[in-house]
Amino acid sequence: MRNLCLLVTLFLVQPAYADNDPNRPTDKIAADLNIEEAVFIECFKPVNPEPGKYPTGAQQQANKAILLPCLQQANSAITNDRLDAVMDKYRPEGAFRK
Repeated sequence: MRNLCLLVTLFLVQPAYADNDPNRPTDKIAADLNIEEAVFIECFKPVNPEPGKYPTGAQQQANKAILLPCLQQANSAITNDRLDAVMDKYRPEGAFRK
């Protein structure tokens, strides 16, 4: 029973990640954007993150064209610059600028 409690506790304290980008913690990103985590996860579902470290400019723009308007429905104060800053903050390899 004690092992089960430990496993449940470990599971609950692990950060959540988007299914198609397991490298960024969705709970922290959502908090920084002042939206619910479920909203970020749902908005991120149609995004196609680069499997490597550095997306092309075109790929980055295409993904943002999907993600930003969806996030702005939940919080109209989210700007392009704010989204870039938050996503860069949690990018495993650090900030990316084209």
